[in-house]
Amino acid sequence: MSTDHASSETETPILPTVYVETSVVSYLTSRPSPSVEIFGHQSVTRRWWRTQRRKFRLVTSEITLREAGRGNPRWARKRLAALKSIPLLDIPPEASDFVAELFSVNLLPLTAADDAVHLAAAVFNGVNYLLTWNCKHLANAFIRPRLEQFCRDHLFRPPVICTPQELMKYETEEMA
Repeated sequence: MSTDHASSETETPILPTVYVETSVVSYLTSRPSPSVEIFGHQSVTRRWWRTQRRKFRLVTSEITLREAGRGNPRWARKRLAALKSIPLLDIPPEASDFVAELFSVNLLPLTAADDAVHLAAAVFNGVNYLLTWNCKHLANAFIRPRLEQFCRDHLFRPPVICTPQELMKYETEEMA
C-alpha cells in the first residue's frame, strides 16, 4: 500500500462552511410558537441542527453574538449557549466599504445594517452557505439574486443564502 493512499484514508474531509445567522439560533432555542408558520420554522431548524449540522463546518461572527445576546436574559443565554462552540469569523476593515455600498445602491435598507454585516462576514471569509430565516432581507427570492450579482461584481464568490429547510441534504435512509 502506498503512503499517499494510507494518509488520504486518515485525513479529515473538508466540510462545506455554513455561517449561522441569528434568526437560525433564535428559532433553535425559542419556546414553541403558536404561529403555525413560525412553529414550522422552529421544527425544521431543530431537525437541521440535530441531523445536518455535523455535515458542515459551522461559523458565525461577533454581530451574531451581539444580536443573540439582546432581549430577554433567559432566552439570550440559551441562544448564546447554542453558539458557544461555533468559531467566530474575523471581518476585515475593508468589509465596511462593501456594506456601505450595499446601502448606497439600495440593495438593503439602512435598517438592515446587521444583515449587511452577516453577508459581508460570509463573503469576505469565503463561506459556502449563509443560513438564515431572514426572508425579508437575505433569503428573499427577489433580493437574493441581486445580492449574489453584487458580490460577483465586486469579484467575490457569493455564499448560497438559504434557510435550514433548503440546506437539508437528501439521504435515502431518511426517506425509508
